[in-house]
Amino acid sequence: MNKAILKPVVQKFIDVNLRIDINKLILKSSVFEGVTNKELAEQIIAKLKCKDKLPTWFKLKNVYFPPKVSIEQASSEETAKYKSSLISGKNIVDLTGGFGVDDFYFSKQFELVTHCELNKELSEIAEYNFGKLSIKNCIFFKGDGLDFLQNSKEKFDWIYADPGRRTESKGKVFLLKDCFPNVPDNLELLFFKSENVMIKTSPLVDISQGISELNYVKEIHVVAVKNEVKELLWIMEKDFEGEITIKTINLVGEKNQKFEFMLSNEGVENPKYSNQLNYLYEPNSAILKSGGFNQVSIQLSLDKLHKHSHLYTSEKLINFPGRRFKVEEVIPFQNKVLKKRFVGTKANITTRNFPKKVEELRKSLNIKDGGEVYLFFTINYCDEKVCLVCEKV
Repeated sequence: MNKAILKPVVQKFIDVNLRIDINKLILKSSVFEGVTNKELAEQIIAKLKCKDKLPTWFKLKNVYFPPKVSIEQASSEETAKYKSSLISGKNIVDLTGGFGVDDFYFSKQFELVTHCELNKELSEIAEYNFGKLSIKNCIFFKGDGLDFLQNSKEKFDWIYADPGRRTESKGKVFLLKDCFPNVPDNLELLFFKSENVMIKTSPLVDISQGISELNYVKEIHVVAVKNEVKELLWIMEKDFEGEITIKTINLVGEKNQKFEFMLSNEGVENPKYSNQLNYLYEPNSAILKSGGFNQVSIQLSLDKLHKHSHLYTSEKLINFPGRRFKVEEVIPFQNKVLKKRFVGTKANITTRNFPKKVEELRKSLNIKDGGEVYLFFTINYCDEKVCLVCEKV
């Protein structure tokens, strides 16, 4: 951590040059003594990445930013705020503190937060920034979070970890045992030190695989922001043997979309099927990741178009955690008929359980992207390939 970067003149340069040509900056002679142009560039790049993802840090004066990869790996403020709303207590230890976004929000829910970080410089950066953020109930351990737990005489209300999802040998990994820290192999230690554990993982982790690797899973939260799944949260409670609850949330502002179900119910309760009715519904990405396709139909009293289509329909319009459409027309999938109807026009194309991809359809039918028309290519209850012509509600 180069403290010369915190000099007022350097900070002013960073603030007024956020749109500077980074390549040209690096090639120039040094702007400031004690600070390389490469360091200036790194601060500018990292700060820009915070503009939408971490607005609190972006707006705060005299923040020290780590390399951009640390910003990319950090939780967004939206997801950090959500996960902090799920837990509270006297103390929590974060085994993988990183830039400290999650711990900033945990500090509002716990009397004491312990931030562990293997990267000593990143730990120093987080500690410095917490001072600027006026957070006084967080302590910092520079080292392996598991070592901290092993040597601590305390027990904690909660343990939190965001295992690293990359290794030098395997690149991206999707098994929890291949991440760092290795949570599955250290569950005994975790549950010796706490009754409650929360793990954040990549949305690429398979839910059934994750359940098989972990113990005492009580809840799994599928968290999306503006219809893009960002993370899975695994909440474990020592000796829990009940049914696992899947909770999905799509963070879209004031009208967040929530849907939840008991995992065991998904495979035993069957939905009602029918061909398209007046309205069509497409679940948000969090629900699609959760796999609760039958439960959407059952809980919301909607008919499903096909077992594998994951589109729903009803006679009357209802509130729905996803997109809603008015079905204007149903056209059997025949290239000549569709091409004659839509050639050269604009439309938004979606495929569900359909043999052709969007780009193939767009090219073969000569349909441009955009406009007010929505075309859903799918297979209906009668196993017929159809195009549903819709208007967004």
